[in-house]
Order: sequence, then C-alpha cells, then structure tokens
Amino acid sequence: MAICDVVGSEAASFDSASPRRSAGPLACGRPPPMSNPTVIEGLAGLKGQAGKELGASDWHVLAFEDIRRFADATGDQQWIHVDRERIQKESPYGKPIAHGYFTLSRISRLFFDVLEAKGFGLVINYGLNKVRFPAPLKEGQRYRLVTKVNAVNDVKGGAEAVFQATIEVEGEAKPACVAEVVFRFLT
Repeated sequence: MAICDVVGSEAASFDSASPRRSAGPLACGRPPPMSNPTVIEGLAGLKGQAGKELGASDWHVLAFEDIRRFADATGDQQWIHVDRERIQKESPYGKPIAHGYFTLSRISRLFFDVLEAKGFGLVINYGLNKVRFPAPLKEGQRYRLVTKVNAVNDVKGGAEAVFQATIEVEGEAKPACVAEVVFRFLT
C-alpha cells in the first residue's frame, strides 16, 4: 500500500515518489485527483496561478486510530470523538467524528501533494485568515484537499500567497473544512 493511500498508514515523512491512485470522476463535479502536483516555478509562476484552482490531493480514509491519536496528543477526549458506546446512543452522527483541528491539520499534510514549489529557498506556513468547519468528518469517510490560489502579493524577499484550502468529503454536499491559509514563498 502506498503511503498516500490511507491516513492510518502514513509514515512520519512523506515519500513524494510514492505511487498515487486515481479515483475517477466524482459526484461533486470536480476532476479526479491529480497524478502529479501542480508545479510552480519561481515568483512569476506563483503569480501566474492567482485565481486558479491547483487541483486535488488523493483520497484518504479517516481511521478511528487517527482520531484517537489526535485526542491523546491534544488531551481533547470529548466523547463525540472517542467514546464509541456513547456515540452510538447519543451522537447525531452515529460514528466518531474527527476533531475540527485534526481536520484542519490535514491541510498541512496534503498541501504539498497538490503543489510542488520550485525556485524558492524556503516556503513557510505564515498562518490562517479564516477557518470554518461546515460539516463533520466521520470515521471511515474518504476526504481530500482541493486548493485554489486566491491572491499573491509581494513581500520582502519573495511573495505571500493566500490559498483557499477545502477538505472535501466524498459523497457529501458540504466540506469538512474551508480555510484561508497563508504561505510565504521566499527566494
């Protein structure tokens, strides 16, 4: 199994040479995941992507073990995430759901599956402008990242790019997360 196939099987470092699988056409009308990331070469290439969708990552499956590890790491043991018995009785979702911040963290994990930056000395996560969690991400669901370049502005030593990052859930009308993420691309 390729590292990018299942979240529960992820290694600590991503091997970008891993084979990717195709998921075919989707109900949401978006194209199938890219077999290769969008390559952005230098500042001119980055500016040329402004207003454009870069593509989608491969699909990943949310495993209960991932929810549990996140709960253990953060100390957030709220029952709606980790107590299967209570979830069955009381949760409107019927299954464990990912923490919102776990779902948000998937953006940083999947971002460079969608984009390959060349000609930069450093690319850094500069923060977030806005984050929303329109729908839960439930155990067993497949999700992916879709990224669009909203804006690119010059900064000292390079450019700052604002991306719309959306965690889509297969078969669901609403995404699990929509965030404006800011990266600095330094030369």
